[in-house]
Amino acid sequence: MSIATITNAGFAGTARLGIREVVRQLNGALGATLVAALTGSKDPRVSYKWARENGPEPRPEAVQRLLLAHRAWTAVSANEGEHVARLWFIGANPWLDEVSPIEAISNLESKKVMTAAQAMIEDSFAG
Repeated sequence: MSIATITNAGFAGTARLGIREVVRQLNGALGATLVAALTGSKDPRVSYKWARENGPEPRPEAVQRLLLAHRAWTAVSANEGEHVARLWFIGANPWLDEVSPIEAISNLESKKVMTAAQAMIEDSFAG
């Protein structure tokens, strides 16, 4: 299966989920503190609130970050496993000029994040 197929499937899968389900899945995969960090929130529990059916809606910028994080998570974890994906999200990343994907997502560097995810999956470096 090619990376384009995987990335496109990740986009389609993420697009079909409601934002509350996206947040629930990210909370389960990364933990609420990291989910809050990637959205730029200072409240480490805000993602628990967003995940609740009667909870507040995330701001539009937070929604963009959450959807990007979910797409990247889906791509990396499907190919490398959840443990490696978790480490990929928090570690300094050579494909992102040595910042973590969490920080790049927080800065809404969508193309860079998805390129880094692709490079991780393909085990390539074009730096």
